[in-house]
Amino acid sequence: MTADHTSAGTFASKFAGAAPVSGDTIYALASAPGRAGVAVIRVSGPAAGAVLLAVCGRADLPAPRRALRVRLVDPAPGDGFGAALDDGLVLWFPGPASFTGEDVAEFHIHGGRATVEAVTGAISRLGASADAARGDLGPVRLAAPGEFSKRAFLAGKIDLTGAEAIADLVDADTDAQRRQALAQLDGGLTARLDAWRGRLVDILAHAEAWIDFPDEDLPADVEDAAKARIAGLSGEIAAFLDDNRRGERLRDGLQVVLLGAPNAGKSSLLNALASRDAAIVSDTAGTTRDVIEVHLDLGGWPVTLADTAGLRAAADGAGDIEQEGVRRALDRAAAADLRLVVFDATRAPDAASRALLAGNAAGGTTIAVFNKSDLAADGPGEIDGQAALAISAKTGDGLAALLARIGDAAAALMEQGDGAPLTRLRHREALTAAVEALDRAAAGADSELVAEDLRLAARALGRVTGRVDVEDLLDVIFFDFCIGK
Repeated sequence: MTADHTSAGTFASKFAGAAPVSGDTIYALASAPGRAGVAVIRVSGPAAGAVLLAVCGRADLPAPRRALRVRLVDPAPGDGFGAALDDGLVLWFPGPASFTGEDVAEFHIHGGRATVEAVTGAISRLGASADAARGDLGPVRLAAPGEFSKRAFLAGKIDLTGAEAIADLVDADTDAQRRQALAQLDGGLTARLDAWRGRLVDILAHAEAWIDFPDEDLPADVEDAAKARIAGLSGEIAAFLDDNRRGERLRDGLQVVLLGAPNAGKSSLLNALASRDAAIVSDTAGTTRDVIEVHLDLGGWPVTLADTAGLRAAADGAGDIEQEGVRRALDRAAAADLRLVVFDATRAPDAASRALLAGNAAGGTTIAVFNKSDLAADGPGEIDGQAALAISAKTGDGLAALLARIGDAAAALMEQGDGAPLTRLRHREALTAAVEALDRAAAGADSELVAEDLRLAARALGRVTGRVDVEDLLDVIFFDFCIGK
């Protein structure tokens, strides 16, 4: 044990002036779990500095935002007190100039599971030690999922769209998802919403003036001009909403469904596109009973490819379980962004699969595919007037063209537009409510009702970024975060 290994109570007295979001100090593994070269443990709260000093066996904090190599020791009273834990780096971020706005300490240690457990266990024991031993250290506990980001929001470091962008960056599987999340984190969506809200507040101020000073000689065209501004703002937000859900599609991935008759080769095609055996392949009709998914990265675009049960009626020999699979297949097809209808090139096209092509000319959301081209040298180039791709899941012929076609569809549906798009349903619902309120205001004749609708529209815009009415949303938004974020 080093000579300056002071008690936790003494350390905590150094930070009496802190203004934390919560009285608790929280800690968690901030890097991914599992074996790694480096693991990062983050501590945030009024006792973060005390924890750092205790675990490092130091009397003085390191310089802010500069890495310091230290020997980590067990600070908790007991048999292991003062025992070496690891040799690593520490970083000190005094509040409010930190991610959470609180005092933050980070331990960058070797990423073996035993090492991570040793350091986090020591911090846990330090927080759970007797009051007499930890003095005024206060509660030190494991962070809840998303609690670091939640504290950053409550401290005014980020808004709700920024917090959601952090979660999206962590979950990003493709480059396009990364770029979208980064644009949102940089404030692209917030800037647009704040500009709309600023214009709305200005209009509302004039509306309030009409109500409060009805006897003033106001120009006759003032109200008409305000109504025009309201209608213009409503149209602008409505145009932004009419984006084909590109942001949500990019975040969640393009949903592509394989459909077709039994033994058309859907499962073989899924395995070929995924480059692995994701689905069971058999000559027995009805082998696939449920939806099987694989996730692909096509040129940076995220795609979820789903194999479904073969389409055939009960009269054709399908049992109850298989019929349930068919029902799920059709439900999945109805919700899909893109459908691949797979035909067996060695057989005449079946009626159930051909029916899926009906009405596709306008939407372009269905691609006809003739599989088993290696067994049918003269396969048809079209079906019911629609061009069809000839492929062989067995040999790989035509797969590159099919992947390119799917990638083109993904790009058309999810291509980056001007600025950060809407990425969540709650954003869309709030903006839709704002448009509805603005439309009522533009058509309203009663000044007080117009003003109330303008206030409702402003509140709806504010809910997206977290300016108003967010208490009931916070737990929902941060629930899906990783622990340590």
